[in-house]
Order: sequence, then structure tokens, then C-alpha cells
Amino acid sequence: MKRNDKRHAVPAVLRLVLLSLAVTGTAFASENGSSHRDRNERAKTLYVWAGDQARVAPDFLAVIDFDEESHDYGKIIRAVPIPPPGNVGNEAHHCHLSADKKTLGCGGLLSLLRGQNSIFFFDVSNARYPKFLFSTSGSKSSITDDFLPLDGGGFLVTQMGAADGGAPGRVVEFDRKLNLVEEWPVRPPRDGFNPHGISARPDLNRMVTADFMLPASSLDIVPGDPVLRGAIRVWDFEDRRIIRTVRIPGAVGTMDVKMIPGDPQGRAFTAGMFDGLVYLVNTSDGTAAPVFDCENIVPHVEVPVRGGMTQILAMPKTGDRLLFASFQAGQVGMLDVSDPNLPVQSGIVNLGIDAGPHSITLADDDKRLVVTDYFLNEDDVGKIHFEGDHHVHVVKVFQDHLELDPRFDLDFNTAFPTGSVRPHGVAMK
Repeated sequence: MKRNDKRHAVPAVLRLVLLSLAVTGTAFASENGSSHRDRNERAKTLYVWAGDQARVAPDFLAVIDFDEESHDYGKIIRAVPIPPPGNVGNEAHHCHLSADKKTLGCGGLLSLLRGQNSIFFFDVSNARYPKFLFSTSGSKSSITDDFLPLDGGGFLVTQMGAADGGAPGRVVEFDRKLNLVEEWPVRPPRDGFNPHGISARPDLNRMVTADFMLPASSLDIVPGDPVLRGAIRVWDFEDRRIIRTVRIPGAVGTMDVKMIPGDPQGRAFTAGMFDGLVYLVNTSDGTAAPVFDCENIVPHVEVPVRGGMTQILAMPKTGDRLLFASFQAGQVGMLDVSDPNLPVQSGIVNLGIDAGPHSITLADDDKRLVVTDYFLNEDDVGKIHFEGDHHVHVVKVFQDHLELDPRFDLDFNTAFPTGSVRPHGVAMK
């Protein structure tokens, strides 16, 4: 496993930034109580993995007071930058806590373009004082996307692209000591395997990944439009082996997939980012069918992409609701999926047509949903320019409706001394 051990010379401007965002922390708000929390308590600390819009200051982890009983609820406590080398311009993407909530794994979507490591680990055992551990990369894969924590420790990490950003991608496994075990599958399919979202039901020995896009095709140096995928891969979870592919011909850009908790049939939901449809996937017989049309969301917001551009999905442990973000429509919605074949809209929050909600993450108690308003902007190297307004919101989740939390609205354009910041991945404990 590759680790960054070397210390390179740091340009003066970055040295100043590192000093201002020292790992020991710049206090933005006071802290209340112990940083060691029982994992069954309501989350009191929020992490947002973010990057400098100008791609000059280091990528960093923002630590935020998430304790609803605190006077400083919603305020930034500190920012923890990753050290050089390879600490700038990674395009901070998704992140996830380990099963024991002591380690946070974070991904850099575009690290490959600068020849940098793309997987970053933090020690968060002391919740409000994270410590950067190390960075690493796969040898056969790149374009790091999502993290799935393993019950015994460690992670499975989706790598959307091959080592050169093409196909096939892989799923990289790290053990509980964060050693790289393997890049799965050993013999990947050659038919457009570019995994983005990931979900698992170990009780059924089943896992699913969603093919989304050929990463290299999004760059300006590659002619033509981005090549979008529309398929779900069904895996033998224990063997780390793909057992079937579910092709969804009508789906355009299956970004995410979520297995339904407790569903005896092992079904899952996915959505087409550019066709506006939600699909129910039968992982046993390899079929999929559209069950909800996001064009029918009320209120309807007319935007260029059909259905509002559906993004990341989330499901509570009860498995009876499906939450989603619509980037162009500026909405966060909830479907009642107690009958998976007949989803019904049960909640909506309107953030505004230019807001750009993308990533959504449920707290462990399933009562709060954290939303980040930024998707991906490849700036002057690529074709994708989905900026959003860089706000971070909290939506309160009820059985039959959603409510925007008016106490929590962080503006990452003005919150940090380095300038405008793009917030993306979220985790909380």
C-alpha cells in the first residue's frame, strides 16, 4: 500500500494557508462536553469534506457542531487540511465513517489528473479533533467515489475508472488496519464497468454497485459527449464477485443505488440522472422497472433536464422511504416506498432552482438529513460544470413529511478565510 511519507517544500501561499487551518484547529465556535460519544447517541459532530474553489488552498475536513442542544449548533469548530504532497485540487468527493466510527475515509475524484493519491483517511476517534492519517491509491483503478464500511472494520471503495480513468473500474477493499486487500473483481467485466454508488445486504450475501459514467469521457481532451451508463451490478458479497448485470436501457446515468433494508427479496432502488425515472431493481432475477416519474413531483420545477436531475439517494433503516436530491430543480424529496412497486411522494423541500443539492446523508437516528449544494465542476479541464450555491443544509425527516431546519444553513462561500469552498462529502457521529 502506498502512503505519503515524504515532505516536499511548500510554496509560501500554501504554508500560510496551512498555518491558518492548522490541524490543531482554528476555533470558530466553542465546544461543549466530551468528544467521545456513545455510538447510539444522536450525532453531535458533523464532518464536511471540501475543496477550495480556486484549487489553491489545501483540501480539508470541516468539523461542525451538530448538537441540537448546543448554542453553537451549526457553527464551524475547525478545519483540518490534508498535508502535502498531493493536498490540493483533489476534487473532494464522498466520505464515510468506519463501522466503529473511529476512522473517516474520503475520496478525491480528480486526483488522477495531478498524479496524486485519491483515498484519504482520518482518525476521528476524538470526534472534534480529527487527525490526518495517510493517503493512498489503487494500482489498477482511480476516480474515487463512494465508501461502504465493513462490519469487521475497513471499507469497500468504488473506483469509477481504471488506472487511466477509462474502463473497467474496480471496488477497492481495505481491511480494519487500512491495508489494501484487493481491487475487485479480480477479472472485471469489459462492458462499461464504471461503479459509482454502492450498497450491500450482508444478511443476504448481496451487494450492488451502479455504473454511472466513463470518467475519461468527461474531459475536454476526449472528443464527444460524456459517455453515460445505465446498469446495476449484482455481487456475491462474500466472494466479491459480480454474479449478474442488470441492464436498464432507458436509464441515463445510474449514479446511485440503495438496497431496501429488510426486504426479503433483496430489491434495490436506482434512478436515472438524465431520464427522471426511479427504478425498482430485482437483484435475484436481474430485472428492473420504472416505478416513479420525478416529472410528477409537486411542486413541479421546469428545468432543462427531465425530472430535475436526480442525484444521491438515501433510505432509513425501516426501508419504507426513499430520499433523493434533485440538482437542477433545487429540491430534496421523499417517497413513501412501503409498497416498492408504487412509490408515492410524501415530502418535499424547495431550496431554490440555483441551489444545486447533490449529496445527502442520513444521521444514524434517521431524523436528520444533511444536504450539500455542490455536484462537480471540472473547470477548464472538463465538460461538467454543476456548481450549486455551496450551502450545507439540514432537513428534518418525519414519517410523512420533510422540514428544512431554519437553524442550520452554512454558506461555504464565506465561512473560511481562504475564500469560496466547494462542500461535498458528509459524515456525522
